[in-house]
Amino acid sequence: MQFWIIQSLNSLALGGLLFLLASGFSLIFGLMRIANLTHGAFFMLGAYFGASALRSYPWLNFWIAAIGSGLAVAAIGGVLERLVLRRLSEKPLGQVLVTLGISFIISDACLVVWGGDPIPVSTPALMRAPTFLFGFAFPTYRLVLVGLAVVAAVALYALLDWTRLGAMIRAGVDDMQMTRAVGIRISRLFTAVFCLGAGIAGMGGVLGGPILSAYPGLDADMLPLALIVVILGGVGSLVGAFIGSFLIGFIYTFGSALFPDLAYVILFLPMIIVIAFRPQGLFGRRPA
Repeated sequence: MQFWIIQSLNSLALGGLLFLLASGFSLIFGLMRIANLTHGAFFMLGAYFGASALRSYPWLNFWIAAIGSGLAVAAIGGVLERLVLRRLSEKPLGQVLVTLGISFIISDACLVVWGGDPIPVSTPALMRAPTFLFGFAFPTYRLVLVGLAVVAAVALYALLDWTRLGAMIRAGVDDMQMTRAVGIRISRLFTAVFCLGAGIAGMGGVLGGPILSAYPGLDADMLPLALIVVILGGVGSLVGAFIGSFLIGFIYTFGSALFPDLAYVILFLPMIIVIAFRPQGLFGRRPA
């Protein structure tokens, strides 16, 4: 019983972290039709920014470091979209290759600047004591991470459904040509969404630091999981990203624990089935 409870809680924590990564990826992919392969690098870059800030300034609040890292990565994402991706707006294959190349550049730059050793990120002091659930001790921070994912999901839902920016994003996802026809500046919308997605990924990197730490290859470990979440949930679907994140969290955690030799088979098999029988994803819309 202990195994199932602990692994279930670990699955929830991983699912929450995946949502912080996949939600921004899904928004960018849904609106801009770009498979932004730099997204994992943004996650890693945020983790390194936060780890460096907390190591250099021990008095710095963890949550301020997370927000600051997210804003820094959002700014980098905005520059990338404005100066590079916009020039390739009519070349989707070029955009994919460029984002892949930039992810390699960021990865090597992180290796040069921070070295090859993992940099741990300390858990906030108030969350270091374990929480007892069902008679078992469990890290408090992992439970908080699940709560943060739920808060982020609610905040993004409110942004998309109750604000003008959200209305423009939904319109752009549903019908790009009509959105342009009614006078919405798609170029500014692209930049705003790209910054939002990159910023969430960067902040997620810091929030995942106490569990994963910052290390070379973090981007390559996390990006495939985000891709699977988006494919399962449906491109541009926030609900799909949320449910898909926790679904993949459970599949990956239990698959690795029960069938370590088949972990990737168990992980990728649902994606293959969804692509074959429901290409738009579990919560995506069928193309008109």
